[in-house]
Amino acid sequence: MNYCSYNERAIIMKKTYKVEVGCANCAAKMERVAARVEGVKAAHLNFMLLKMKVEFEEGASPADVMPHVLAACRKIESDCEIFF
Repeated sequence: MNYCSYNERAIIMKKTYKVEVGCANCAAKMERVAARVEGVKAAHLNFMLLKMKVEFEEGASPADVMPHVLAACRKIESDCEIFF
């Protein structure tokens, strides 16, 4: 049986956040800008559930990255909120 050592596996950090956003169009735009923030590998915002799933780049700290995601999203909808 083959086992991968810890160093051979990439650790993928994914987190889900509650969001407040007013419209589906803004949510789609926020999803796109969030995915472009440094440290974010992928972002998916579900408008109906008001949840954003964020996959972080290897080595990125969610606590450091999420304020930048919020700032980018507030350029789309100034009163949006991401609870982290």
